[in-house]
Amino acid sequence: MKIVLQRVREASVEVDGETVSRIGRGLCLLVGIEKNDAETDVDRLARKIAGLRVFPDADGKMNRTVSETGGAVLAVSQFTLAASVRKGRRPSFDNAEEPVRAAVLFERFVAALRSAGLEVLTGVFQTAMQVRLVNDGPVTFILESGKGSGPAGTPLN
Repeated sequence: MKIVLQRVREASVEVDGETVSRIGRGLCLLVGIEKNDAETDVDRLARKIAGLRVFPDADGKMNRTVSETGGAVLAVSQFTLAASVRKGRRPSFDNAEEPVRAAVLFERFVAALRSAGLEVLTGVFQTAMQVRLVNDGPVTFILESGKGSGPAGTPLN
């Protein structure tokens, strides 16, 4: 599982010209589900994100979580994060989980974030979307479960 986490001032998702989700200050998560990802990976990353202190305190230090700021989360499924571009010029999507299982894991991820007390909006799974955001900072992190079939990241505690 790979997640690109961006601290945002605002973010939205459009499908066919219509806005389906919009948040103000918070986190925009681009979420790639890979083969061999498990429910434990999903749960662990959701807990990690809920507890990440990436928002500034009164002294400007990253000491506050998204919930402490009253922010929301926009989670967008993005299978291209599981792609490999190591060979040739065309991406290989062999590491991406098949859509039915990926949808189940993505929904579990969203539910885990919500159960951590976060307001979570989403894009539309397996649909062409336009994601707009204003990155605040810019602040961007890449989180990996380390269990997908692609290059292993560091497993999260």
